[in-house]
Amino acid sequence: MKKQVLLTAALLSATSMMAQKLTYPQAPKDGTVDTYFGVQVADPYRPLENDSSKATAEWVAAENKVTQEYLSRIPFRGKLLKRMKELSNYEKVSAPSYIKSIGKWLFYKNDGLQNQSVLYIMDRLGDEKNARVFLNPNQLSSDGTVALKGIYFSHNGKYATYSISRSGSDWQEFYVMDVKTGKLLDDHINWAKFSGASWQGDGFYYSAYDAPQKGHEFSNVNSVQKIYYHKIGTPQSEDVLFYQNPANPMRFYAVSVNEEETMMFLYESGAGSGNIVYVRDLRQPNSQFIQMTSNLDLQYSLIETIGDKMYFLTNDGAPKNRLMVTDLKHPGFSEWRTLVPESKDMLEGVTFADGKMILNYMKDASSHAYVYSMDGKQLSEIKLPTLGSAAFYGEKDRKEVFYSFSSFTVPTTIFQYDLSSANSKVYAAPKVKFKESDYVCEQVFYTSKDGTKIPLFITYKKGLKRNGKNPVFLYAYGGFNIALTPYFSSVRIPFIENGGIYAQASLRGGSEYGEDWHTAGTKMQKQNVFDDFIAAGEWLIENKYTSKDYLAIVGGSNGGLLIGACMTQRPDLYKVCIPQVGVMDMLRYHKFTIGWNWAPDYGTSADSKEMFDYLHAYSPLHNLRPGTKYPATLITTADHDDRVVPAHSFKFAATLQADNAADTPTLIRIDTKAGHGSGKPLSKQLEEQADIYGFILYNMGLKY
Repeated sequence: MKKQVLLTAALLSATSMMAQKLTYPQAPKDGTVDTYFGVQVADPYRPLENDSSKATAEWVAAENKVTQEYLSRIPFRGKLLKRMKELSNYEKVSAPSYIKSIGKWLFYKNDGLQNQSVLYIMDRLGDEKNARVFLNPNQLSSDGTVALKGIYFSHNGKYATYSISRSGSDWQEFYVMDVKTGKLLDDHINWAKFSGASWQGDGFYYSAYDAPQKGHEFSNVNSVQKIYYHKIGTPQSEDVLFYQNPANPMRFYAVSVNEEETMMFLYESGAGSGNIVYVRDLRQPNSQFIQMTSNLDLQYSLIETIGDKMYFLTNDGAPKNRLMVTDLKHPGFSEWRTLVPESKDMLEGVTFADGKMILNYMKDASSHAYVYSMDGKQLSEIKLPTLGSAAFYGEKDRKEVFYSFSSFTVPTTIFQYDLSSANSKVYAAPKVKFKESDYVCEQVFYTSKDGTKIPLFITYKKGLKRNGKNPVFLYAYGGFNIALTPYFSSVRIPFIENGGIYAQASLRGGSEYGEDWHTAGTKMQKQNVFDDFIAAGEWLIENKYTSKDYLAIVGGSNGGLLIGACMTQRPDLYKVCIPQVGVMDMLRYHKFTIGWNWAPDYGTSADSKEMFDYLHAYSPLHNLRPGTKYPATLITTADHDDRVVPAHSFKFAATLQADNAADTPTLIRIDTKAGHGSGKPLSKQLEEQADIYGFILYNMGLKY
């Protein structure tokens, strides 16, 4: 009874505050009207697309002031943030990785609240006590906003090149270290993007764009990606242009060289859901690339090379993937041989180790792993702790195998697997300040609008009563062939331990059930994704896990589009909506940075009248209606997001603030020195999550 009184008091306080209608800054406007296939579409907040203008900067500052004043008045925000920090303050260790060229092991470790994980090196496996810091990204900036994106060792063991990003941007810079001395060399590469580094001799290949127009580094279209070769000890201006294809400017290009430096692969992607692969024999002087595949809508992932053999994971002729093998004498796809055929479950990955293969499958959005012989025969199953997500690590010529495992109630744990005895043992287990046994995770299957069964994970504290009054955080993604599987996040725990429910739906558009599941949520079938998500909310309400007064929906990027579409289609169904870094303008998304790369999933407004009509019918920005009562909304974006440019969120926020007829808050949280999310320092992550969960609970009339 006492708890109910507290909740009621909090509800009255929140209601009082929300009733005081917020005053929002006036966004810069003009009279822009676009015409698509004879249809006129107004875009009054077009000036907000100019991220470097004074008017946009002033509006951003004014919006942030309103938002921060609101969030600062949430009485329990500080307590919530403190608990999140406490739960996040535990040692996190990655699986160790053997680097053959230097004969040593590397692993990442975060002591607890470090903004970025630190890369360590050790001489022998199991010698963590004597491990030395190899690279500490926290020393690259004072505020943790420089992130390590990747590290690549030369095949002769002399050098390591590493890439960084600043403030969350997709732009990358490369630096080079002398491995033996740890000394940073003078080599420095700018304007790389979506690139690794592939070594050949005393130099490496990387992919980059021409330097962008000053002032528009984070919004201009990126076109004509080029591959360069950088020789150690020379300036970037002397890098050799290795490959470009101006005839197809909206594509990605990259090369890789195997560790023996006998084969080079060229990859072409971006114009479909897959890629094209070319191969070249480096042992033959002046050899040319030979095209191996030809369908940009199908995926071909090189897993390993052994001698002249090449092993590929592909969905060509196998929507749930199969493992195939070929060799340099027979590179064309028609001559590839199936080693492990398609199964009833989705084949996610293959790891080679000690003359065997580990195949990682996904069944109903959860990992299942098996050991196979090199001739494609299944030998045994690797027993995993529970429903969850596993990722395997090994080398083709070493016996050590590791895997990381995570679930909603199991923090990421590293296991070492013995191939000879078929036993797993814990290599590194985190110590988080909560009791896993106090929580329940269940998987259910609900029915979407067209009868399709959709998996839904539900996590809550034991003893929960299904009385329709539990706050629910419903999360999903639904796109780009990306599976949403179980994973641990310490920031959810305060919500769940206080009576909340975390629900995660595996919608169509992802890879949970293969390419057919993906395709069913793309282009002219994108509405299936929104229907799947709406049905999840309805199922949770019907089964009394929650009610409309306690349902919050959250999603980021393509998931931000999901939230925007669902809140405009069913504003009556939710109490709180959190669209994060979302694609909100479906008519113009392809006109910024690498937005054109999303066309295989979305289609574009320029494709056809039919495609324009379909996009226009669900585009979140274009389906806000004046006089409609919308749920409490907190939109999040960041000033350095050059993946989904902040203009999407800016225009959506300005329109929603003008149109919302309810007294619910319509706020936008615009982070600084941050991007789409990758590499964001832990301190910024915790601040953002405290704001999100605080906003949700506060607008449900609850407290923490």
